[in-house]
Amino acid sequence: MLTAINPKLPMRNKAITKDFYINKLGFKELGSADYAEYLMVQKENIEIHFFEFKELNPLENYGQVYIRTDHIEEWYDMILLQKLNIPTAGHLHVKPWGQKEFALLDPDHNSLTFGQSLLL
Repeated sequence: MLTAINPKLPMRNKAITKDFYINKLGFKELGSADYAEYLMVQKENIEIHFFEFKELNPLENYGQVYIRTDHIEEWYDMILLQKLNIPTAGHLHVKPWGQKEFALLDPDHNSLTFGQSLLL
């Protein structure tokens, strides 16, 4: 039986990644061990892992995660308030497939897309 999926994304600098996810997005660090080249964060039922990739070129990074939420407008307002990196085509909008979505880029240009179903 499968119970969860936890994406692993590249990071260049653990301190910067940790600061972004904890202080900007409200995640908490997960786990009791502190590994220099690995980071795990969690918020509610969402868990994201990061591995060190110092040579990563952020402009060539295609790491992506889709996160479902029941409070899309609250998340979007929080992102706007903090002036986080929303790509030009990433602003909040309704998709033809019945999702309201927006996207942002973390410090390593991993794309986080947040979506809420409009279908009941």
